[in-house]
Amino acid sequence: MVIDGEEALRQIEHLRSDDVSLRISAARKLTTISAALGPDRTREELLPFLSDGVDDEDEVLEAIAGSLGELIPYVGSTPKKNYGSSLLGPLELLLAVEENAVREKAAESAIKVANSLGDEDYRLHFVGMIGRLVNKEWFTARIAGCGLIPVAFGRMGVELQSNHLKYFANLCRDDAPMVRRIASRNLGSLIYAVAESMGSSSIAENGPISTTLLDLLEFLAGGDQPDSVRLHTTENCVCFGNAMSSNTLVKRIIPLIVATIDDRSWRVRWTAASKFALVVEAFSPLKGAMDALVPAYEKLLQDPEAEVRTSAALNLAEVAKTGSKVYPAGLLSEDSMDCIVGDNGSLERRVSIAERLAQRVMALTEDDSENVRAALAMVATELAPLLGKDVTITHLLPPMLLLLRDSTSEVRLNIISSLSLLNDVIGDELLSQSLFPAILELAEDGKWRIRMAVIERMPLLAKHLGKDFFNDKLLELCVGWLGDDISSIREAAAKNLKELTILLGSEWSIQHLLPRVKAMMENPSYLRRMNAVQGIVYMATAMDINNAQLEALPILLEMACDTVPNVRFNVAKGLGVVGPLFNRFVYESQIIPILALLKDDPDRDVRYFANQTSDSLRKVFDRER
Repeated sequence: MVIDGEEALRQIEHLRSDDVSLRISAARKLTTISAALGPDRTREELLPFLSDGVDDEDEVLEAIAGSLGELIPYVGSTPKKNYGSSLLGPLELLLAVEENAVREKAAESAIKVANSLGDEDYRLHFVGMIGRLVNKEWFTARIAGCGLIPVAFGRMGVELQSNHLKYFANLCRDDAPMVRRIASRNLGSLIYAVAESMGSSSIAENGPISTTLLDLLEFLAGGDQPDSVRLHTTENCVCFGNAMSSNTLVKRIIPLIVATIDDRSWRVRWTAASKFALVVEAFSPLKGAMDALVPAYEKLLQDPEAEVRTSAALNLAEVAKTGSKVYPAGLLSEDSMDCIVGDNGSLERRVSIAERLAQRVMALTEDDSENVRAALAMVATELAPLLGKDVTITHLLPPMLLLLRDSTSEVRLNIISSLSLLNDVIGDELLSQSLFPAILELAEDGKWRIRMAVIERMPLLAKHLGKDFFNDKLLELCVGWLGDDISSIREAAAKNLKELTILLGSEWSIQHLLPRVKAMMENPSYLRRMNAVQGIVYMATAMDINNAQLEALPILLEMACDTVPNVRFNVAKGLGVVGPLFNRFVYESQIIPILALLKDDPDRDVRYFANQTSDSLRKVFDRER
């Protein structure tokens, strides 16, 4: 829509309105206003006006900050000059306001503008703006500069890069803890930017990463820093590990990671626990690194805070998957004088990380926190393929069986959901005896969401435990859920019959499921009969057409004479689902007569669904002519 100059001026007046909603609406229409004003008036009138209004409400400023990034095509450009840099004026002011959301939007827009500039304008205007921000007196401007230096670093040029590394070092040592916190958060991004821009020279002995940035990491990880600053230590160490590989990492960075494990703040320890999979991925190629990191990880698994132990337990499998070898618990590195010597006088052999951590699993099964045990149950079975059958039976199977008997239903559910890996390694014979009681307890759990989750996992259990075990132990459960007191459970049970039919085949379904579901058609409760109808419909859609026609359809048609309208209109709805599966002869000879009967039903709901199904099937078969 084209807007004339007067309308654009009215929108500008809305920016002055006392009504905040009008100002926000106008701020979101800056592109429309600029299109009407033209490039010259946008630069000479609109942008100065916006610059004068930076004391407005935060919601208005946020809308303006987001819209300024869209004005690049509207401020004009010539072969000799790109006027996009004019947008940086109001953005620089917005980057210094107190509200974080405004600064974030302004930073996004400033980066968009910067990407549209040539190298000379980029360095002059965008990098120049960053230099002014980081040296402003008010701390919010310096916070904005912390995030922009890593973004701009690659296009700065050598001299400017050196200057801005010094600026960033000053920010890391800023008097305001808020500035140091944001500097710490962006240190990792700067490491990557420096490594990408300067190449291998950046990680040389005298390079900026090995000197300036590593010194900053150690400073920000110091015990005298606030928790909010130390919180980013682990993630920054991972960035260093990904950017460079040398013994410096082992000597200077790994001690920083290990120190976070003993940090006085549980939030710092929690962050270390949640990032530990990334830590081992970054440092595992370095000789001796895992001998220091694995004991540190084991301390996290024994942390006083349950939240830390839970986060560490969730990373158990990923840490164990590292291909490195470590000394068994109690042994130190080869260089240690305290290294234990075996019976034959040689050093004890190294073991896989999975084998060492497997010995910690039993202690975690006895943890006081159900969240820790639930997290362990989710991931512990992933150790089985890493350990092999013998070690799995010795060290992993006993704690898994304990988890199957855990007092908390979520723990038992998680272990059942993840048993497939354990089953693949040791076979189902060792599991089946302990598995059935746990499933039975969960199937009757008082929380309907637990019962729902067990239903959803039944096809997986049938696949891994085999038909015989399923037929003997679990089949009656699956059909019994059709009679659950909760509607959502009954519906899920009906859908489950379809998944089992797909997995185990039509013949199995006809032999084992269909007779049991058919028996429910005579249940005194109409709810049970209604769910049985739904189950028949779901099974029919999963069967081959011949079996669906001969076995499932007659049962469905028979239920059209049920005494309860709810059952009859479910039959009508079901015919709409299964009808398209069959040929025209079946449609005309079996389905149409039943639908005609239902369309004359005394109940209006039955008539409604019968007519709806009749119309939809007519369209389907008319298209086939």
